[in-house]
Amino acid sequence: MKQHSFHIPVMGIGFTIDTPLKVSHLGIDSVISLVDDILLEKLRKMYCEKFELPYQEITDTFEDFRAQRITSYLNMVNKLAREKFEALKNSSLETSQEIKEYFQLLPDSATLKQEFLKIASGDFNLPDLKKWCREHLTMGSIDVNIMTKVDKDNYIGKEKQAVIYNDAHAALRGYANSDLSSSLILSAGMNPRLYSYIENFEDFYPDDKGVVKKKIVLKVSDYRSALIQGKFLAKKGLWVSEYRIESGLNCGGHAFATDGYLMGPILAEFLKNRESYIKEVHGILISALEQKNRSLPTASLPLRITAQGGVGTAEEHSFLLDHYQVDSVGWGTPFLLVPEATTVDRDTRNKLVNAQEKDLYLSDISPLGVPFHNLRGNTKDLEKQKLIDKNRPGSSCPKKFVALNKDYTEQGICTASRQYQHLKIKELNAEDISREAYEQRWQKITEKSCTCVGLGTSALLAYDLDTKAEGTGVSICPGPNMAYFSRTMRLKEMTDHIYGHRNVIVRTDRPHMFIKELGLYMDYLKNRLSAAELAMDKKQEKYLRTFVTNMLDGVAYYQNLFGSLKKGFEGSKNAILEELKREEEVLKAINQEIDAMAISH
Repeated sequence: MKQHSFHIPVMGIGFTIDTPLKVSHLGIDSVISLVDDILLEKLRKMYCEKFELPYQEITDTFEDFRAQRITSYLNMVNKLAREKFEALKNSSLETSQEIKEYFQLLPDSATLKQEFLKIASGDFNLPDLKKWCREHLTMGSIDVNIMTKVDKDNYIGKEKQAVIYNDAHAALRGYANSDLSSSLILSAGMNPRLYSYIENFEDFYPDDKGVVKKKIVLKVSDYRSALIQGKFLAKKGLWVSEYRIESGLNCGGHAFATDGYLMGPILAEFLKNRESYIKEVHGILISALEQKNRSLPTASLPLRITAQGGVGTAEEHSFLLDHYQVDSVGWGTPFLLVPEATTVDRDTRNKLVNAQEKDLYLSDISPLGVPFHNLRGNTKDLEKQKLIDKNRPGSSCPKKFVALNKDYTEQGICTASRQYQHLKIKELNAEDISREAYEQRWQKITEKSCTCVGLGTSALLAYDLDTKAEGTGVSICPGPNMAYFSRTMRLKEMTDHIYGHRNVIVRTDRPHMFIKELGLYMDYLKNRLSAAELAMDKKQEKYLRTFVTNMLDGVAYYQNLFGSLKKGFEGSKNAILEELKREEEVLKAINQEIDAMAISH
């Protein structure tokens, strides 16, 4: 049973790459990115040297080296984290700071904490209390993340390898072959080929008691998508154990904007449909397991619903748990300022400390072509600008994890690479267009940044490891929430903030997470509207009208929600309702603007 009501989601490529080694012994769940096997191998070598473990380098001459590197790294993390946890359980209760810290970090509502305090306050002997701790303390889960679309084809020379050697497939195999009993978090949308590949691995199926060694978690931003993906996997005998609902725009990293659907209404839809979902999809699962002659669980498998994206106060945290009955709340961005939990180099962390709203923006720098949260002045973007100034735009592309574009070559190339940008600019130079149009197109080409390297470099710098191949430029992708956290924090300070024992936010002007998201969607809508002004077709008109309708529905939902609240948000409720009224008027005006644009076109 999980005792904490928060988890640390995946952040970037390297920022949570060894977070389980820092927090899992304290009962906190966290997530490792499996994008960069080269980085994982470098860290495995570092930790093997540190803890005097045997190490043999897995070079790219090894067969299936990517999967092997991932399995080896995860097994090492699992081994070291478990040893740390066992040491904590077996330490002397009188002197162990870590056991005290374990219980101090827990929320007061945690059953484990209440039982411990009850036993410790009564007549007890130390051996019995120590035995109780050994039996009842639990580790945090060592989860992994795969971005489903980062699934590049791989070649040996000019010979294309089988699909199972694609990047995401190899990462899945690397996790499946590891010792871990945890969760695989799949993000960035559905990849049917990858989902089907999961069928090949025993650990993803339930046993007759309903225990699944390796659980499937899907990161989603709407209910319909969750239902489609859940049914797809259930037909293969695979159960989705958790839906991780993430705000479309009020999050870190890549932003997958919905068509104007806001987080509150989405959470309400999951709450309303949770039981009917379990009944419907569980029936599909059982049929599939029967067809495969597999063990049938005797009871319905559990379904966890969690939420993340822009949460910043204990009040918001509790509201998500109580009102929407989510099982856990993801706290990502603020943990970038907690050295005890995440791996960020000192210079980058200082930039985050000083970041204001104007420094945190939704950019087009990602080679994946998806909006990407960015920090102004990050060293990877400065490095990119130096190459542009030398009239040599584009990265040398040392790692090629997002070399997915096939416009010019059979083997994919990355849109942030020098090769791609050279070809694209050459093509642009041959066109007869206005100077203004040329500048816009040129800017769009050269804006792409080498994020697959930049998002991992911080870990190398933090541990003083070799960056010869990667360079020293760091990309970082905090959510807009970073503007309201303005100093580095101890882990205890952060958990105290989450659970309402202290407040680490000095500013008094932070908007409610739902209002912040609404504002971000308003900005996004205005940008889409502006782009459609010159030549709006029927498809764009339909999209904009749907977007506005969904947002108006969301505003009406929030007006009803905050208007009928009997307790909670007393200090900000009136301001929230006033802001909702203002945004409603703006949306109605935008609707009229769309009408006028439709007539003129």
